[in-house]
Amino acid sequence: MSTAVAQNRETAAEGGTTTATGRLSALGRAELALFVRNRTMLFMALFMPIMLIFSTKASLQNVDLGGTGLSITEVALTGGIGMVLLMVVYMNLTSAYTARREELVLKRLRTGEVADREILTGTALPSGALALVQCVLLVVVGVAVLDVSSPKRPELLVLGVLVGIGLMAALAAASAGFTRTVESAQISTLPMLLISAMGSGLFVPLEALPDKVASVCEVLPMTGVVTLVRAGWLGGASGGDLLTAGLNTLVWTALAVFAVKQWFRWEPRR
Repeated sequence: MSTAVAQNRETAAEGGTTTATGRLSALGRAELALFVRNRTMLFMALFMPIMLIFSTKASLQNVDLGGTGLSITEVALTGGIGMVLLMVVYMNLTSAYTARREELVLKRLRTGEVADREILTGTALPSGALALVQCVLLVVVGVAVLDVSSPKRPELLVLGVLVGIGLMAALAAASAGFTRTVESAQISTLPMLLISAMGSGLFVPLEALPDKVASVCEVLPMTGVVTLVRAGWLGGASGGDLLTAGLNTLVWTALAVFAVKQWFRWEPRR
């Protein structure tokens, strides 16, 4: 990140902006400028989720989905929303928080009127907005082009995406606490990505797994979000399933927020 951009970000956050909305807007605009300038992160956020959807759809040809009531396209698209949340929000933000900390941006921002929660939220705004746009595009393409049914419960789908963005942002801040460098963020975020992709029902529904394995997978961080998203788009979930999914997401979000309060680092790790 260039010194000029960092200074502009600090000035925008501190110089005469007195409302929380104004401060968040200034931080969000500055973070967006940094995000667009980073071609690697931009590519990962824009194209990798889509590439993974198509590659996973091809790999699902050998998976037995007969007992789930879902088609391969439905599983790939709803799982794709989960991949967007993981890659655009979680992985990208872990790198962003780590980079801003190591470049002393976070430390300088804390000397002004910006609250800690505003710094973290403002940094997350561009990633969250981009993830939301990509999720909307997935739904539009799925309905208009791939002949997937329109969302059965749109409010539940929107809720799943929004709470997923919040959960991934909180987990990203928690992960940044033990990530030493931007380069090591590729490694520190990998366990969450792999566990979620294989066990949270993104591309292999829990109904297709053995009962004992499925019961363990039900408590993974992304499982509740995937359940809400899939139920909102395709329907079919019972009230008990939705309640369990909501509690799962709420508990993991609370744990992530607690971890951020306890272990998030505002100064470079030496």
